[in-house]
Amino acid sequence: MGTVAIAAAIMTGLGLVFSGLLATASRYLRVDEDPRLDPVEGMLPGTNCGACGEPGCRAFAEALVRGTHPPSKCTVSSPDGIQLIAGFLGVAAGERIKRVARLHCAGGKAQAQQIAAYEGFSSCRASSLVAAGGKGCSWGCLVLGDCQRICDFDAIAMNGNALPVVDVALCTACGDCVDVCPRDLFEILPVDQPLLVQCNTPLRGDEAMALCTVACDACGRCAQDAATGLINMTNNLPQVQYASLLKMGPEATFRCPTGAIQWLPGGQFATERAIKG
Repeated sequence: MGTVAIAAAIMTGLGLVFSGLLATASRYLRVDEDPRLDPVEGMLPGTNCGACGEPGCRAFAEALVRGTHPPSKCTVSSPDGIQLIAGFLGVAAGERIKRVARLHCAGGKAQAQQIAAYEGFSSCRASSLVAAGGKGCSWGCLVLGDCQRICDFDAIAMNGNALPVVDVALCTACGDCVDVCPRDLFEILPVDQPLLVQCNTPLRGDEAMALCTVACDACGRCAQDAATGLINMTNNLPQVQYASLLKMGPEATFRCPTGAIQWLPGGQFATERAIKG
């Protein structure tokens, strides 16, 4: 009985010691939360898409009140919503150039050779494990719409040619389609840089054309016609140097024999300069 009492006393003593330590730590190590945090989070769209580079809207709100991100970095908020946040925080809204997902493939069912019929689970990831989905081109779109299903903003729709089409007005550049595509065919690009290579095959010439009528045949004419240094040929594909300061225009597309490189202007959705603060 004495042993039990001693053990109980020890446990009680330890509990008192640790509770005292926690109370002291809470008093002297407490970090007060910025009172602006909850209102700012409430002004955000709450989609937690991650397009801003943060894991969610709460984390982005914390970055906003710290001043490490401008409000314009939220690609889902409307210009009015961004101005509201900027006014509340007393900061500049910043300038945003709209970014959208672009697909590096134009080989739908009418262009790409089909060598087998895939009849399994309707998923690009599943079909890629079975005879490459039955498509002759092992680098092209598998046309089963994983990207459409994962898009929370209804910005991707499958067209009559069984290819995903991105609505630039709805796309928020969240990157979910980039992550889900087993062929790595999506890339997030500024919509005002519309020079796009719509092919992903490393083959060249007749070998590429035998698989898809709109494949890049690696002729290199686009690199010759573009501003010097704007396009480099790498692994038989043109690589556009989007980060360069060179003038970008449609000239690189004029002599492409297959249409594998396209000029896709974003029109009214090219930029959102109205939110510049």
